[in-house]
Amino acid sequence: MAANYYTPKNILITGAAGFIASHVANRLVRNYPQYKIVVLDKLDYCSNLKNLGPSRASKNFKFVQGDIGSADLVNYLLKTEAIDTIMHFAAQTHVDNSFGNSFEFTKNNVYGTHVLLEACKVTGTIRRFIHVSTDEVYGETEADAIVGNHEASQLLPTNPYSATKAGAEMLVMAYGRSYGLPFITTRGNNVYGPNQFPEKLIPKFILLAMQGKPLPIHGDGSNVRSYLFCEDVAEAFEVVLHKGEVGNVYNIGTTRERRVLDVAKDICKLFELDPKKVIEFVDNRPFNDQRYFLDDKKLKDLGWEERTPWEEGLRKTMEWYSKNPDWWGDVSGALVPHPRMLAIGGLDRTACDLPNHTPLEVHPNGTMDNPKVKAPLKFLIYGRTGWIGGLLGDACKKQGIEYEYGSGRLENRSSLEADIERVKPTHVLNAAGLTGRPNVDWCESHKTETVSVNVVGTLSLADVCLQHDLLLVNFATGCIFEYDDSHPLGSGIGFREEDTPNFTGSFYSKTKAMVEELLKNYSNVCTLRVRMPISSDLSNPRNFITKITRYQKVVDIPNSMTVLDEMVPIAIEMAKRNLTGIWNFTNPGVVSHNEILEMYRKCIDPKFQWTNFSLEEQAKVIIAPRSNNELDASKLQREFPGLLSIKDSLLKYVFEVNKSLK
Repeated sequence: MAANYYTPKNILITGAAGFIASHVANRLVRNYPQYKIVVLDKLDYCSNLKNLGPSRASKNFKFVQGDIGSADLVNYLLKTEAIDTIMHFAAQTHVDNSFGNSFEFTKNNVYGTHVLLEACKVTGTIRRFIHVSTDEVYGETEADAIVGNHEASQLLPTNPYSATKAGAEMLVMAYGRSYGLPFITTRGNNVYGPNQFPEKLIPKFILLAMQGKPLPIHGDGSNVRSYLFCEDVAEAFEVVLHKGEVGNVYNIGTTRERRVLDVAKDICKLFELDPKKVIEFVDNRPFNDQRYFLDDKKLKDLGWEERTPWEEGLRKTMEWYSKNPDWWGDVSGALVPHPRMLAIGGLDRTACDLPNHTPLEVHPNGTMDNPKVKAPLKFLIYGRTGWIGGLLGDACKKQGIEYEYGSGRLENRSSLEADIERVKPTHVLNAAGLTGRPNVDWCESHKTETVSVNVVGTLSLADVCLQHDLLLVNFATGCIFEYDDSHPLGSGIGFREEDTPNFTGSFYSKTKAMVEELLKNYSNVCTLRVRMPISSDLSNPRNFITKITRYQKVVDIPNSMTVLDEMVPIAIEMAKRNLTGIWNFTNPGVVSHNEILEMYRKCIDPKFQWTNFSLEEQAKVIIAPRSNNELDASKLQREFPGLLSIKDSLLKYVFEVNKSLK
């Protein structure tokens, strides 16, 4: 064995339920039973515990569910697992997503890396820190360049994703120089193969071809990329781990380049499809580098080489997806030409999929529970006969989540206790409550009933859930605010979660504001402020669009609104993530009555006409004033960067759907 051959003992691999890292983890677990492999993953949309299936029965493998952004968790793992080596893969990586919400990339790729580095400094036990970067940090390679970028080439990132990766590299280098951290950095070409989330080009095209759908190519398809098969890349990391020199950068690349258009044609050939009929050219990215090209001589000098020919790797990948079309659940949102980060999927990405391996529970305040095995998800839902309650059941059914509706009444505590004893849920979702029959004016003359359900009932449910250590996702309302001097109409300044409700025009809103304030005392509650809910079901009388198309006259005021077709699955995901606190549960931005009706006329009924009237005129025909406001949805958008703006969501989930049904 060479004198500079490094032998680790306990390796922490971050992001290991993702694509590349899972292949690396499985390879190390299989080839080195003497190493302990601890994998850390927060199970984001592009992670899947099934990727780690080959390792789960191994004695030298341990899975921990958690976020690298949690300093307490990272420090705890480094100490208790005696970690001496870190292979840092965890990152947001899809360029399209970075154009949609670059802050999420900074949070994961820069801040997350910084937390790891600081933990390494504090513990002082790390003998190798392998930082996984990307070829995109070099920026665009000249079209006529014969030699690729070498490891000392200047970093010139051109998109938010690559900028965050370059920034993370600078932090790693700084910790190496300032604190003596023994780091190695890798910069890799595009990788493809089994298990990859289909927002990426090759798995996306394969799944679309399997479904007989067009293959969307950004721009003219002349962009050139280099592709490496995943097992070759996993071997490269194995070589870097053992033979790489501290303080060095290694390119993991190939000199075999392909235009995106040629990749699409090769996939068409595999499926015996006519490229002229299947390939579809779509709008390009805001900026799309023409070419990435690497000089990989330095890594080859360590003994690595590419083994898998393009045709063989593509065939293996196609065969794998053909056998595992549902590996990622519902990925329809990833197969569009310009996907955004998916918060919604048909998979339950919880650690219960890995028997014998225990997730570590970490609360937002940094305190940690003793590890405990999680039971499979089972939701107890209140609001069976209500609109949102019904949609929650449909969403659970679609995602394969076991659920039951509660039979008890909220204001009857003993019946709630009986429901929980009977169902034994992991989570409780409450969409029950009194909103009025047919509208909130009813509450003005039925105040006792309204308080009994909306205040007493909701508090009883929260308290019962707390006693049973259950998360309660409570569907509330954002109709507790109205435009004011600090949040003027048309300003774009929305009410935030921490703002004090200022609308007292209706008794319904008073009760909802009252119970929201009281629920702040319950650490187990996730409060979702819904506003003017809308769905694709235009026959539903509770649907805001249905309402205003049936009114004789309507006001025209911009408001925040909630498109349930997009948001209900997000609520399910929030339950899975055990999120708590208050959330403005609306699509970002505002839309006015007239703007919605214009969409309705354009997509549904070209002959539709309506008449506007003022708030003063409206006040003459209603009993209780109505809330008009804009809610700031940035907190929700940070958690779910793929969340569409209200107008985009209306077009995608409501009007385009109904237009296609005409």
